[in-house]
Amino acid sequence: MTTAVKPVSFLHDKLTGAWGRKAVIGVPLVFLLVFFLLPFLVVFKISVSEMDNVVFKDLFVWADGVLQLKIKLGNYIFIALDDLYFQTYLSSLKFAGITTVICLLIAYPFAYFMARSPADRRPALLMLVMLPFWTSFLLRVYAWKMLLADSGVFNNVAIAMGFLAEPVKMMNTPFSLVLGMVYTYVPFMILPLYANLVKMDLSLLEAALDLGATPWQAFWRVTVPLSKSGIIAGSMLVFIPCVGEFVIPELLGGPQTLMIGRVLWDEFFSNNDWPMAATVAVVMVLLIIVPLALFNKYQAENTAGGRT
Repeated sequence: MTTAVKPVSFLHDKLTGAWGRKAVIGVPLVFLLVFFLLPFLVVFKISVSEMDNVVFKDLFVWADGVLQLKIKLGNYIFIALDDLYFQTYLSSLKFAGITTVICLLIAYPFAYFMARSPADRRPALLMLVMLPFWTSFLLRVYAWKMLLADSGVFNNVAIAMGFLAEPVKMMNTPFSLVLGMVYTYVPFMILPLYANLVKMDLSLLEAALDLGATPWQAFWRVTVPLSKSGIIAGSMLVFIPCVGEFVIPELLGGPQTLMIGRVLWDEFFSNNDWPMAATVAVVMVLLIIVPLALFNKYQAENTAGGRT
């Protein structure tokens, strides 16, 4: 009786394991297809379509027994040749890069301190990191407007204490834009770094110190390389949304801080030029996919190296 049950049980386990693996891979794949690829294809279709008032012309036209494909690439050519769009994309990448670097400089010491704190204090420190998310994003950005205004809290306090003779221009400048984005996205850098550092084997640091390394050398040669995956993950979580950020540049930035999110808004709602807006969106997505592809390549190489 026992010998008859074992093959059935073995076959059941094999089928369950195979379907389980397919389900684990298939669910996020279906999610990406439905909520990313299909909307992206719709946006791409709009970007290469001609617009007749409020109607988009079909890409495929059947006439006299001939199927014609009409694709309008003029918007892509215009973006490639127009300096305004080039400078806007460059400005978005620049501010996103600056924000990412500052977030890393702030988040790494904080995450390191959290990871080396006693275990009973870590939940409280994590709660402090996530506390801003309990308040509306718009309210937090508007609060910075009140703080950085010419007659805001910072200028009034500085003038009252005699540090300033007149208000300093802080609002609608690159400073206010970067400050707002750093404040908003620094938790997205802290959490991956903390998750990486808290799992690090401290015996490696002890071994480095025993071999004659100074604490600073042990940090740079052991801690930083082992936390590389956390640095990359946090940088991607900060850099990617910063590239397409709209609310913070609109509320805290000025004419000198034109970013691609504002251009998208203007093309969609001010100019009502949906094909051009869709073209801008497609190019922005492609700019974001490049660092994502590099990150996935690094993760794959790291995983393959760990297996070997």
